[in-house]
Amino acid sequence: MAPLISVVMPAYNAERTLKESVHSVLSQTYENFELIIVENGSTDNTKKLLKTFQDSRIRAFYLSENKGASYARNYAIRQAAGEWVAFLDSDDLWTREKLEKQVSFMERNDWPLLSFTGSSFIKNNGDSLNYILHVPSTVCYEELLKQNVVSCSSVIARRDILLDHPFPEEKVIHEDFAVWLSILKEGSCAMGLDEPLLIYRLNENGKSSNKAKAALMNWHTYRYIGLSLPKAFSSMVSYTIRGLKKYRHLK
Repeated sequence: MAPLISVVMPAYNAERTLKESVHSVLSQTYENFELIIVENGSTDNTKKLLKTFQDSRIRAFYLSENKGASYARNYAIRQAAGEWVAFLDSDDLWTREKLEKQVSFMERNDWPLLSFTGSSFIKNNGDSLNYILHVPSTVCYEELLKQNVVSCSSVIARRDILLDHPFPEEKVIHEDFAVWLSILKEGSCAMGLDEPLLIYRLNENGKSSNKAKAALMNWHTYRYIGLSLPKAFSSMVSYTIRGLKKYRHLK
C-alpha cells in the first residue's frame, strides 16, 4: 500500500494565495495523503477562507496568535498521522505529479530519510520566470554547508526524524536550513529528484528577498548549529559565490 503522506502547510495572512496552494495539493495524482493546515493567527481573511474548504483530506488547526512558521510546522508534525511528512508553504505550488513522482523516486532509492526536488519560479502576480533550479542527485552535510539546495516546499522526510530534529523557533536564522543540516550531520545524505516539481513564488517582501538580510541569517544559522568561526567563514564564502550565480537568474 502506498504510504500515507502528511502534507504540512503553515498559513499566515495567506488569503491571496492559499486557495491556489491548497488546490495544488488536492489535485495530486498521488492519493494517499492528508493536508494539515495550521492557521497561524492571521489578521486577514485566511481563517475565514480556510473554513470554506470542504474536503475530508484537510485537517485544519487554528492558533490564537502568530507564533511563526517553525512553531506551526512543529505543531503540525506532532499531529501528523503519516510516517512521511511533506512541506508546502501557503504561497507555493506543486505540479500535479509531485507526490507521485517523489514517492516513486524514494522507493527506487531505498527510502532515504530526506528527499527534495528541483524548482521553477513565479512572481507574486503568477507570471513564470524562465529559470529552473536544478538539484544534485545527493547532498551530504559538508556539501550542503556550501549552499542550501534543499527547498523546504519540496521536501519529504520521515516524521520520526523531524520529531527528533524540530524546526528552531529562532527569528534570525534560516530554520529549515538548520533542520536539514542537523539531520545530515548525523551521517545520512539527502537525495534530490532533479525535476521542477515545486513552483516557488518569489515574494518581494519575504525575508529571502533581501539578499543582505538572507546572508546574515545564513551566517547566524552556521553559528546556531555550532560551526567554528573559520568553518563558518569558509562556508559563507561558498554560499556567497553560489548565491550570486543563482540570484542573477531571479532578477
